[in-house]
Amino acid sequence: MGEVGSALTSAKAILVTGGAGYIGAHVCEALAAAGYRPVTYDNLSTGRRRFVRWGPLVEGDVWDADKVRHTLIAHDISAVMHFAGSSVVPESVRAPLDYYRNNVGGLFGLLGGMREAGVNRLVFSSTCAVYGDPGDDPITEATPLAPVTPYGRSKLGCEQILSDASAAHGLNVIALRYFNASGASASGLIGEDRPVETHLIPRAMMALRGQIDDFAVHGTDYPTPDGTAVRDYVHVGDLAQGHLAALTQLLGDRRGFFACNLGAGRGHSVRQVLEAITNHSGLRLPDAAGARRAGDPPHLVSDITLARQALGFAPRQSDLPSIVASAWAWHSRLSAVRAFGGAARLSAFRTSAPPTWALPADGVPARHPTAHGPALQDADGDHADGRWG
Repeated sequence: MGEVGSALTSAKAILVTGGAGYIGAHVCEALAAAGYRPVTYDNLSTGRRRFVRWGPLVEGDVWDADKVRHTLIAHDISAVMHFAGSSVVPESVRAPLDYYRNNVGGLFGLLGGMREAGVNRLVFSSTCAVYGDPGDDPITEATPLAPVTPYGRSKLGCEQILSDASAAHGLNVIALRYFNASGASASGLIGEDRPVETHLIPRAMMALRGQIDDFAVHGTDYPTPDGTAVRDYVHVGDLAQGHLAALTQLLGDRRGFFACNLGAGRGHSVRQVLEAITNHSGLRLPDAAGARRAGDPPHLVSDITLARQALGFAPRQSDLPSIVASAWAWHSRLSAVRAFGGAARLSAFRTSAPPTWALPADGVPARHPTAHGPALQDADGDHADGRWG
């Protein structure tokens, strides 16, 4: 075996559930860059096969404890990073049982497989939704845990299960409660690309490119300076580094259960984000106000003091211009691939100029064929049908 093969064999293997998804894929990229061997475990219900670039893919459900056990043993896994689950807040209000089944039930399957395989280190993808609607002050880990949506309650339930398993069975866990993940990798190979997009930045960019025609600002009457919701936008690359820091501690001497926030530590309103997109792209969306979405608090901004102290977390890419620039570059490449029917590779495209059909920032974008009706073709050549696990 050559030197490269030897290095791959000797590298610590990390199982990444949901590794074909947005955050999981960025963490896989960071793991590989740090010398680990990420093994993606994903059912591809919303993940993208082409996002699995830095290690092997095992197709499976986390509910399947026996397959989890077999995968952990076969790949000699040292630790698990658990991203697989459902995470759309308004959807959880409409379909709460699905969220409890997928998030809590899936965790039981994963833990059963881990216990049988003797793997006792876990980085858990949690959320600021466990805090509910805490008011305008920065959210610390001492803020009361009072989720207001089934999504938040399902994640808090998972944290409580993990804390109990830690006390009873010696499971070592770091739960990372992150805020609004955003932006894209500088490699241009991965970014936000979901079957059904609900997040502000990608939806705004899709609307500017004529890919959707139902973009709206959900809520303009919040008790905030400009009436729109304020959120903490953290670059997905910074989140990935936070996960690496957590993994390093678990592979060292960190024991027990520990939870902390990962965010940028500052907030921006929806209008401020849209203005940043206009400043970068030279394009402006027409004003379109919609109703508030169920479960959306007015203000969610992190205090990341504990993450700085305990993990050495230091976000470096989470300023709004950097987030918007990386997201725009990603969507430019993705649009180019879709223009070629999904047959081309993302790496073949550099960041493109704004589309020729769009008007300047002082105008109104032209009407354009949208994703309504036949599903929008994704860059794998498949069709986005909105399925999830």
